[in-house]
Amino acid sequence: MNTHKALLAALLVPLGATLAIAPAASAATSPAPPAASVPAGAAAAAAFGSPEAALGRVAHPLRTTEPRGGLADLRPFGRMVGDARVVGLGEATHSSHEFFTLRHRVLRYLVENKGFRAFALEAPWSTGLRLDAYLTHGTGDLKQIMDEEFQGTYRWWNNAEYRALLQWIRAYNVKHPKDPVRFVGDDGGFAGAELYDKVGAYAAKDRPELAPKLTELYRGLRPATDAETYVNDYLAKPLAERKKLAERTGRAVDLLKKRPGTGADADAHAWALQHATAIHQMTTLYAFDWDDPQDISAGMRYRDRIMAENVTWWQQRTGDKILLAAHNGHLTLKTYAPGTYPKAQGEFLREQLGDGYLSVGLTFDHGSFNAFGQDGAVHRFTAGPAAPGTTEHTLDRVRYRDYVVDLRNAPATARTWLAAPHTVKNIGATYPGIADAPQIRLAASHDVVIHLHRVQAARMLK
Repeated sequence: MNTHKALLAALLVPLGATLAIAPAASAATSPAPPAASVPAGAAAAAAFGSPEAALGRVAHPLRTTEPRGGLADLRPFGRMVGDARVVGLGEATHSSHEFFTLRHRVLRYLVENKGFRAFALEAPWSTGLRLDAYLTHGTGDLKQIMDEEFQGTYRWWNNAEYRALLQWIRAYNVKHPKDPVRFVGDDGGFAGAELYDKVGAYAAKDRPELAPKLTELYRGLRPATDAETYVNDYLAKPLAERKKLAERTGRAVDLLKKRPGTGADADAHAWALQHATAIHQMTTLYAFDWDDPQDISAGMRYRDRIMAENVTWWQQRTGDKILLAAHNGHLTLKTYAPGTYPKAQGEFLREQLGDGYLSVGLTFDHGSFNAFGQDGAVHRFTAGPAAPGTTEHTLDRVRYRDYVVDLRNAPATARTWLAAPHTVKNIGATYPGIADAPQIRLAASHDVVIHLHRVQAARMLK
């Protein structure tokens, strides 16, 4: 495997698991340090009109990051959400307990108090369909679905915290069968067999003249192995062959577009076309030349664009308000790493939805997380405490241990700091990563920030 395919294996399955751009010097395998109180210096700093003191005046403390119990402390967050139709709630690592449990807690609040009815995850569209069928109708076994769908570095989602979130959604839907919470997979790293089956079933029923053509165009593409094996085998194909396969799936999309549904058939046609589009997204993603640095950058841009398009399609087709889960680097309003990620999912969503999209970044001072090590195996690492001058060092000196703050309404004393570049922890699937910590302008990157003093590694199930 050459350099760029090694990069692909480490970073991009699921493609773009976000650069592990934390300083290598902070990597360690020792246990996380014990929880500490908020630094005493925060109180003294208040006398000097510091950014942390200013942020402390508008920050709202969180009672807990755990999903159980009352949600009254999230009411200020609900006001920040306002009329947003999509809320992107990020993470600074791919596998820390508190990032997942806080998502669960926020989802509860948004469902029960703000009318949200969908949870979207950085996972394949076909994975979303399987989980949605389980959550809405009880189809299949949750453990089996998670084991089969969360492979490669999608494996980070096969954890006890997300299992509890999905079990909560299922319990909610049993009680509210006519107003369920749905599940959306917005990514293009894999196209499961159900997509081919659904497109084929639609054609056989409503467009029989297209069925033989679609069968031929999809010949040899429907997965017959597990997801990780399929992706590895697919990427082993010569680039010219992958480009031809993408051309074929594009022709399938065009066939469906040329014969749009009407009347009662319109909805079935729209879904079939979206499923065919998801197949084409995967083949197009893998038709980039992952040995060419410029094509890697173009591929990453394409990937974030289709993730945004899939979320927007679901929101506009169903009317569901969506809580969107992904890494901070995807949900940001301005890319963290322009050399590799020219444009992030959050930037596309802001263009598509305007103020209907809210970007919420999650930061932490110190703690532990799971990630691939340089040997390719999964390890538990620790990071922090944050060094002076970094984003997290200032955020951790705000008066509260864990809190949420609306950057759009920050006091003038904090605005200069928020507008200036500062390094930030942005730990991806592999740790240490391939670049130093990025410098970002927090106010340009996110509308809202939730800062946690300490995190611990998530409990992986497989």
